[in-house]
Amino acid sequence: MKILISADMEGATGVTWPADVLPGTPQWERCRGLFTSDVNAAVLGFFDGGAEQVVINEAHWTMRNLLLERLDARAEMLTGRHKSLSMVEGVQHGDVDGIAFVGYHTGAGSEGVLAHTYLANSITGVWLNGIRASEGLLNAHVVAEYGVPVILVTGDDLTCLDAAGYAPDAVTVAVKDHVSRYAAVCRTPARTAADIRAAAKEATALAGRRDPVLRGPYTVELEFDAEHLAMAATVVPGAERSGERRVAYSTETMYEGIRTFKAVTTVVSAAVEEQYG
Repeated sequence: MKILISADMEGATGVTWPADVLPGTPQWERCRGLFTSDVNAAVLGFFDGGAEQVVINEAHWTMRNLLLERLDARAEMLTGRHKSLSMVEGVQHGDVDGIAFVGYHTGAGSEGVLAHTYLANSITGVWLNGIRASEGLLNAHVVAEYGVPVILVTGDDLTCLDAAGYAPDAVTVAVKDHVSRYAAVCRTPARTAADIRAAAKEATALAGRRDPVLRGPYTVELEFDAEHLAMAATVVPGAERSGERRVAYSTETMYEGIRTFKAVTTVVSAAVEEQYG
């Protein structure tokens, strides 16, 4: 049994504000240990449950945040950029039996600690076939095309509620309770590590490859906080204006959909000016 962990940082234990997750800050350096504790707890739990292989895909920012030297020696980690499927890289090889979304968060325009979708700011909303989409929802549709179930989700309490919409069978762990975008009631790392480990052990029973689920065609719509960003996004083939600050594109598969999404966000991030956005 092989389990893939997609590890993001905004939903990690104790993380509540931008400096906690921005590489290079003193707070980020401190929170790397908390993030690693959450991921390692999931690793331990999956091995407790009978997994034979656990691979971690670093999915936050530079994708170089986790402390490899603190992970269980049985684990393997894919770290760094750039990757064909970004946050769920590795799911496409046909040998993954289940995926865990560890340290996830809610989507742009939604309530939740450090809520966003791919870009920290600039994007004010993303919709997949008319449904507001978090990174979790987008990635769940990608992995479904490869027959891989989402078996565990950790993050704040609202992230767990979000997961109920895209992975209703998954085991969830709330490591903190949302108060505002930059505040939360946090559990201690000793407590969250125990909770995540127990949940991962339970979630192992949900692992097992499924028939691929193809739900296309898909229409993805993005809303930005400035008109010029929508204009910039239209240089990506297929992305067309759908409103003053919106663009939309359609694809037959989420494999194509997530790769186009990455292209749009890359172009948009390059079009953001330091002071005026």
